[in-house]
Amino acid sequence: MRAVAPTVPRFLAKLAAQIWPADPAAQDGFIGALQHPQPLTPAIVWCRPRPEPPLFPVLDPAPWQPAWVDRLPAGSQPGRHPAHAQGDYYCLDLSSVFAAAVLSAIAIPNPVVLDVCAAPGGKAVLAWRWLHPQVLLVNETIGKRVGMLVSNVRRCHVPAIVLSQDSAVLAENLAQTADVVLVDAPCSGQSLLAKGEKNPGCFHPLTVNHNRKRQRRILAQAAQLVKPGGYLAYMTCTYSPEENEANGRWFQQQFPRWQAVKVPLLAAWQSHLADFPCYRLWPQTGWGAGAFTCLWQAQDRGAGAAIPWDWLNGAASRNRTHSRQN
Repeated sequence: MRAVAPTVPRFLAKLAAQIWPADPAAQDGFIGALQHPQPLTPAIVWCRPRPEPPLFPVLDPAPWQPAWVDRLPAGSQPGRHPAHAQGDYYCLDLSSVFAAAVLSAIAIPNPVVLDVCAAPGGKAVLAWRWLHPQVLLVNETIGKRVGMLVSNVRRCHVPAIVLSQDSAVLAENLAQTADVVLVDAPCSGQSLLAKGEKNPGCFHPLTVNHNRKRQRRILAQAAQLVKPGGYLAYMTCTYSPEENEANGRWFQQQFPRWQAVKVPLLAAWQSHLADFPCYRLWPQTGWGAGAFTCLWQAQDRGAGAAIPWDWLNGAASRNRTHSRQN
């Protein structure tokens, strides 16, 4: 590993060298984006028709950005506009749009969609806009985060059933009921640094390893929720290969019925750290704090299972998080 300035934390320098072992310029760009973060360009997902004239100045879209997402100039504050409180749009980092762009490769009409780790709700809103699901189930295991999830899907007029169950409970009760399952996995959150936030210990091996193990457990249980021929989308907002490409390799080895899917919209962002289709957005691009995303399809065939509505409605009622379906 090459020598680095003493002001660069050891674990950050080690990670940069791990990702770009032969590219010092890429290492420097990555480290600089985290140590000296620049204001990010926020994005908004329109949940209602975009008004004319536009409410905000709009930048040219990223190549993978859908028409119902706007990229705004750095310093914009769309969260303070009355239209935000009315639920006209959802504010998020453009990296989240990148991660969800794997959904563009899914051609199932009006699928049943289950978001396993849904709070605060951005991926659920994106899945609703991208896939037009007939049923949208959004789940958040951590109880103190459920309130924000309920608030956001209701504010944005997203018809969803909100649950708060461990992924093991979902696997036991909703096996093979979803056409599309999203796992926006809990992670070490290293991208928080690119947003100018603090996250002590996010590069420490113990932190990374803890999250890697938790992600694998969730992935294994989420795979049980998917109908034959259905899709599993895995994404994180962290940089460590152990939580991203390594988990992808592990998943394909442990579950050979799954095949990684090429996403034409993201072809230019194929991760150089993997030999299977998966995609990276790095913070030094200026298009967001960064993300990893991958889409798998189950290769078996069959009809899957019917949604157990009695259990589902009971689970939603117990948690007082049932948003009425339209």
